[in-house]
Amino acid sequence: MHGMPVPPTESAMFNPRPQVQVLPITDEHACYVIDDVLLEPELLRARAVAMRDRFEMAPYNAYPGLELRMPDDFSQRLDDYFRLHVRTRLGARRTLRRYSRLALATLDPQDLQPAQCICHRDRLGLSAGQRVAASVLYLFDDAALGGTSFYLPTRPAAETAQLLRDSGALDAAAFAAKYGIARGYMTGPNDWFEQALSVPAKWNRLIFYDGGLFHSGDIHHPERLDPDPARGRLTLNGFFVCSQALATGLRANP
Repeated sequence: MHGMPVPPTESAMFNPRPQVQVLPITDEHACYVIDDVLLEPELLRARAVAMRDRFEMAPYNAYPGLELRMPDDFSQRLDDYFRLHVRTRLGARRTLRRYSRLALATLDPQDLQPAQCICHRDRLGLSAGQRVAASVLYLFDDAALGGTSFYLPTRPAAETAQLLRDSGALDAAAFAAKYGIARGYMTGPNDWFEQALSVPAKWNRLIFYDGGLFHSGDIHHPERLDPDPARGRLTLNGFFVCSQALATGLRANP
């Protein structure tokens, strides 16, 4: 498989005249949705299929499946698109670091670790005056594989912080016993979070959002997950660490 030709990422050109849909999450935050974002999205999925045996489980984050980092030149092109159409809307000024990856959610619910059973925030080692933006491009046809949902904590900040710490320290049984959160994908509100917005998946749909917001893949049908990029929940995930705008109505990441 390694010897198969790989479609060049340069051919996966972005729609130069996007229609940006704004979906409110809170009074201060929104998700920005662009449909038909790639002119030839099938080339990106073909790349994933050609390189399927280079996908790996990533031990350094809580993603419930396989990942393949994209070349830096592609991540730069994605960042250019982010800069042109969304960055200032998210209260960001200049991109300091960026990267992107192809990703396949594959884990069975009974194999999830506690941190994978709750929503999360993208941290990426932020310094003072920085914020992180994120994006998801859906590269699958079956919308039932799930989009992305955003959540707001319902408990005091100290309690939420302890929940997050324990999600990385306790085993699944101990975490479930302490917090009453069953092992499985998060698909709605619980005693700790309310669901503020759910964005459905759609082929060739790209969403941008503040990575400091709690969010999660909205996977209601894990039995449909497949490690084959041609059939599974294939996404392109982008991350952008930016300097924060001097004046913005958006909150900085806590």
